[in-house]
Amino acid sequence: MNPAGRTDTVGGARRTLAVVGGGIIGLTCALAAADAGWQVKVVDAGRNRCAAWVAGGMLGSLGEGRPGEDALFAISERSARLWPAFIERLGDPRIATAADSLFVATTTADAAYLTQLADFVWSTHPHAVDRLSRIDAAGVRVRERAIGARVRGGYLARGEGAVDNRRLIAALESALVAAGGRITRREVAHLADLDDADQILLAAGAGLADLWPAAPVHLAKGEVLRLRADRMTVPPPRHVIRARVDGRMVYLVPRHDGIVVGATQYEGDMDEWRSGLATPQAGGVAELLADAIEVFPGARDYALVEVAAGFRPCSADGVPLVERLDERIVVAGGHGRNGIILAPYTSEMFMQLLTDDGVLVGVGVERNVT
Repeated sequence: MNPAGRTDTVGGARRTLAVVGGGIIGLTCALAAADAGWQVKVVDAGRNRCAAWVAGGMLGSLGEGRPGEDALFAISERSARLWPAFIERLGDPRIATAADSLFVATTTADAAYLTQLADFVWSTHPHAVDRLSRIDAAGVRVRERAIGARVRGGYLARGEGAVDNRRLIAALESALVAAGGRITRREVAHLADLDDADQILLAAGAGLADLWPAAPVHLAKGEVLRLRADRMTVPPPRHVIRARVDGRMVYLVPRHDGIVVGATQYEGDMDEWRSGLATPQAGGVAELLADAIEVFPGARDYALVEVAAGFRPCSADGVPLVERLDERIVVAGGHGRNGIILAPYTSEMFMQLLTDDGVLVGVGVERNVT
């Protein structure tokens, strides 16, 4: 993460960076800075404010190929290529939980929806043909024998894997501390609290707007379920399963001991986020369970060990905000549903915004990437 091996110092003293937010984005950027020689401290409000703690951990770029989101698709592809080296840097191969994804449908209309997305990816990104291929129901069952009877085929996305988000957070924290960084659990109400830092990174997730009122982001709320397998149940799937079920999307993301289920999304309320008590909605939870069992019937026998809700900060076009606000403050936020896959790319963009004298060397994430 520091190919140049540069050490950032002024007059022989290491420069200091304060990172507001200890989620995936904040920790990844903090580690990159520590690897580059910065003295880093992360100030984090806690797990109940962390979007990455309530996540599936999918590393999907082909799966994000939608009309109007060309720039997001391009940077997702670029970031996906950085993930193998990123996992190697963290030194824990068990962070990865799946290597490929299956996109499957249960009705004719669902199949047509997936075909529309695949046709868009193929038409706009011809190189994706080798990675995204059509697969019939029999082909799905060869790869996942416990798949539901209603599944009628779909697409195989090679290289679209997943990671254990919570194991990833733990690995990032350990790596940062080993690199000389510090992590403090407290809220930052005002940036004046960080006057001792040479540079500040705002990576506060949903809390970005409290520190930067003009932030062009909105909140999205969603639920995630955690289901645990045991020796008497069907083993978890080997692939990420992203299914369209009667017009609704549901994803099943493997873990070594079960699956994570998600895909609900609503408009988020800032006051609820500030309370630290995100409340799941009964209807969303019911749909997730029903759709997950429809796609993977063996999940019926799994233990439902967690029902959680979280908030994601989203930019208007899906492309994250990675830019300098002034000579001292950089922002990285608005990643929406793509914070995990975009973490390595975001850290590279962030490091391009830092120089020895703190001046701007880039304007942030490009919104027209070729």
